[in-house]
Amino acid sequence: MTDLASLVPMLATLLAVGAVAGLIAGLLGVGGGIVLVPAFYYVFAAMGYGGPGLMQVCLATSLATIIVTSARSVHSHHRKRAVEWQILRQWAPGIMIGAVLGVLVVAQLRTPTLQAIFGGLAFVIALYMAFGRSDWRLGDQMPGLGLRAALSPVIGFLSVLMGIGGGSFGVPLMTLHGVPIHRAVATAAGFGFTIALPSVLAFLAVPVAGAPPYTLGAVNLPAFLIVISMTLVTAPWGASLAHRLNPKPLKRIFAAFLAVVALNMLRKALIG
Repeated sequence: MTDLASLVPMLATLLAVGAVAGLIAGLLGVGGGIVLVPAFYYVFAAMGYGGPGLMQVCLATSLATIIVTSARSVHSHHRKRAVEWQILRQWAPGIMIGAVLGVLVVAQLRTPTLQAIFGGLAFVIALYMAFGRSDWRLGDQMPGLGLRAALSPVIGFLSVLMGIGGGSFGVPLMTLHGVPIHRAVATAAGFGFTIALPSVLAFLAVPVAGAPPYTLGAVNLPAFLIVISMTLVTAPWGASLAHRLNPKPLKRIFAAFLAVVALNMLRKALIG
């Protein structure tokens, strides 16, 4: 068994990772998972943990943090009457189904494949953050039952394959259909909870050979606890800064950073 002293470098690094993830999530309105998944990968890999199941641990642990952060976010937004509960109720069942299907697929995939999926989707998200416009519209109201039944599982499925909450896919979907941005962000926090809770419960039953110490199923408990302790502190700081800074240039800077991370993930997937 690994002793506590050998975990100190990992814990110290994860403190910094959690602080940055929370700050970015609060400042830019993007989920911390988009930062946490690659950060977990680099931290664990630097400590000598690898193998075909490492990305499973990164995805599952990121989603575990989202249970806590999204629940806190929904509560905060609800107090401001910003959550579109009707949208959340209508979309949640399909999202949850897609999330569970995502776990079943992730459990069969290995690190290089999951890196390629993360890198490709993260690059698309980076492009949207850099060049997307707030006045783009696909419609004046959210899709009806037929299209919702097709799209909602896709949101859950792709989010689990990336280890992220509902913001990266849910916010663009809602704003493109006429939902005001602040209400879209609030409601997407609820998407995150409906993605993370069932998927993490399923990931607890996914054993990962060669995982970092104190990993339950595919969820690394030290990483989860340390990151949560920091994001709950720094996310409100980021939200406070967002009211004092112009978010547009910051989003473009983060989009460039995300694009570099995504391309590096793709490089690792292709050449190791």
